[in-house]
Amino acid sequence: MEFSDIVTYLWRIVAILIAITVHEFAHGKMAEIEGDITPRLSGRLTLNPLAHIDPIGFLMLLFFRFGWAKPVPVNFNNLRRGEKSIILVSLAGPLANFILAFLVSIFWRIDLPLPLGFIRFCIELAILNVFLGIFNLIPIPPLDGSHILESILPYKYRRYYQSISLYGVLILMVLILTNGLYIIISPFLNLFLYLLGLK
Repeated sequence: MEFSDIVTYLWRIVAILIAITVHEFAHGKMAEIEGDITPRLSGRLTLNPLAHIDPIGFLMLLFFRFGWAKPVPVNFNNLRRGEKSIILVSLAGPLANFILAFLVSIFWRIDLPLPLGFIRFCIELAILNVFLGIFNLIPIPPLDGSHILESILPYKYRRYYQSISLYGVLILMVLILTNGLYIIISPFLNLFLYLLGLK
């Protein structure tokens, strides 16, 4: 492996740590705003990335850009607005990733004398955040999108949807291995890249 490849992976690790930390902190903070202090009590309402790392999810992000962090524990029973709060808490993580992606896009949109390496890192960080945000909105358990979908489904359909939760991880792995996940994400990714000025 060349030195440049090592540097690329090191910067990717930094980008992953930033992305997952922002994502999980946003979940925890929104949960606290909506009435649940479980994230704070469990030590997860922090910007320390070590508190949020899931080893397998981290490696998946490092090598495939599909992955996850250790979920922030949230007691939905403590949320003061029920389903509305669940939706807000679930959306907070992906939304934080999208916001961060647009914020760092400023560095290549404006004409500043910045090092090329820094610009490349910002692009990597933005793309990773977009991937993470879109990936987590897929309505397959245990991703954030599954909580959102379950919250808006009529009660009579929720039991059937909950029954697939045991197979959620298996479904995700099949989609990843068959390239199905990229096919699902690709149109949304291309839209975001266009909005970020990368296409």
